[in-house]
Amino acid sequence: MSVKPLKPSTHIIFWLVTMSLFVLSLLLFKMVLLPFVIGIAVAYLLNPVVGKFGDIGISRGPASIIILFSFLIFMLVFIGGISPILYRETLLFSKDFPEYVEKFWVLMHPITATLEEHIGVVGQSGLEGLLKDNASSATKVVQIIFGKLAAGGQAIIDMISVVVFMPIVAYFMMKEWPQVTAWMYDLIPHHSRVEVSNLLEQIDQKISGFVRGQITVALILGISYAFMLTLAGLKYGFLIGIMSGVLSVIPMVGSVVGLIISVTVAWFQAEELIFVLLIAGIFIGGQVIEGNILTPKFVGNSVGLHPLWVFFALLAGGSLLGILGMFLAVPVAAVIGVLLSFFLQKYKQSAYYLDGEVGSKSNPEPKAKKSRKQTSSKTKKSFVATKAVVKKGSKA
Repeated sequence: MSVKPLKPSTHIIFWLVTMSLFVLSLLLFKMVLLPFVIGIAVAYLLNPVVGKFGDIGISRGPASIIILFSFLIFMLVFIGGISPILYRETLLFSKDFPEYVEKFWVLMHPITATLEEHIGVVGQSGLEGLLKDNASSATKVVQIIFGKLAAGGQAIIDMISVVVFMPIVAYFMMKEWPQVTAWMYDLIPHHSRVEVSNLLEQIDQKISGFVRGQITVALILGISYAFMLTLAGLKYGFLIGIMSGVLSVIPMVGSVVGLIISVTVAWFQAEELIFVLLIAGIFIGGQVIEGNILTPKFVGNSVGLHPLWVFFALLAGGSLLGILGMFLAVPVAAVIGVLLSFFLQKYKQSAYYLDGEVGSKSNPEPKAKKSRKQTSSKTKKSFVATKAVVKKGSKA
């Protein structure tokens, strides 16, 4: 059965409509998609382990139950173990924050005094008064946040839906992963299967490298920072370490933010240079280990997601779709990155991009020789004509 080829504009319209329907579905169902997105993410994360079980003769159904149950138990134990410590240190930090503001003001007083003198602001009504008047309100920030979270009906509904439905979604996705991927492949138009398959392979490499690799690196760094900072005697060391690990999902960001905060806290806590250098050395050592051991081993060089691109994607996703958007940020960033690279490659191969180079590449030397011959011929004819006119004039 022969099918008439479609016009390029028809292909463009098809993919634009498909993408538009996908985005519209996200906007319409964003309130109920969170457990499904997290469930698919967990299944994607654990699918290679299910494959390993299959290699030793365990079918996907029992393997999915064993792996998912072990993963959930690990997460419950981990979160249950660190939550009380994080809560206690967060409240302690909120109480000590005004004292740190006072110490910071003492350090910055000569600079701010000079600034106030130049801009004409003097006394408690200036920068110092503004800072001190508002510093006390910072002690209530954490309590307000926790209160809002506890009283937020939608947040509780989302949490319950994730706890109840996420494991179910994850189990069925892990169990039926080959069938789902085969079904999706069968939906790809025949004329585009080669290109789309290559694009999907690149996207999978980027997402798997980031999700499985970078999250593993962030988990190791977070636990290591929390343990080392607490062992060194830094206040809120566990909180700062875990926070640095979470932010390490964005390469470099966690270590830099953790270094700045921990060094500042260390100085306010002890005001000793040796203690500050010790705390700074923990993060510098962690960064060296991350760059030379952890990242090459768990992430490799196939990710190709720039930290700024990941940071922008997380902020944009959180702004547009909240928590759901942050979960979708990295996959969407990977997809956009691969598609942009593909379109740029096609653009550089197009006649529009190469216009003007075709003539210059077609052996310009013969044209130059031909041009010189034409010029010589014209000059010779002009010389003959001039000579004839001169002879005619001399006879007259």
